[in-house]
Amino acid sequence: MANKYYVVWEGLAPGIYDSWEECQMQVTNYPGAKFKSYSTLEAATEAFRGSPDEQRAMLVSIASHKPSVSNWAAFPEIVTDAIAVDGACSKNPGPMEYRGVHVGTGKTIFQVGPLDGGTNNIGEYLALVHALALLAQKGDTTTPIYSDSRTAQAWLRNRHSKTTLVRDSRNAKVFELLERADRWVATHAWSNQVKKWNTEEWGEIPADFGRK
Repeated sequence: MANKYYVVWEGLAPGIYDSWEECQMQVTNYPGAKFKSYSTLEAATEAFRGSPDEQRAMLVSIASHKPSVSNWAAFPEIVTDAIAVDGACSKNPGPMEYRGVHVGTGKTIFQVGPLDGGTNNIGEYLALVHALALLAQKGDTTTPIYSDSRTAQAWLRNRHSKTTLVRDSRNAKVFELLERADRWVATHAWSNQVKKWNTEEWGEIPADFGRK
């Protein structure tokens, strides 16, 4: 069966997804959700971004990501049935993206962006909230989430982001997602543990974009 690619223009996390299940999680019960399936990644890219050549390589990596599995046996304290999240920004501010991967398998669970005019801290925070919301949608109250960002975890504990980024027309979508995330954490409770990834001992977090 040929793969389909799903463009979500209006949903929990706009972007391009390579499975109906992931797309469905973004649009179910979302007011005014807008989405459509395409038979090729190129068609989906053009529909979502207006055919931006500079973004295409990144979008290809979303759809064709090959899991990178590490042997965590040397670190029994790591929970492998968990989600690891990370955010990345080419400049600060600049094109921002974030994702979540399964620690044990390395499989990408979600990936969003790049979105123009974001920051690394915002990406880290959005990734955390996205993971929590995704688990809540599934009724999963036990799977932990790893993050290597102290700032994002502090924002989550305070149930509100605290960015110094100035809002403008370029980063409107980033602020839309940020405000949505703030509303979600202000109106929801969760019991999933949010754990600090110990980069010094364990190496880079599995969701790392590798742009140090």
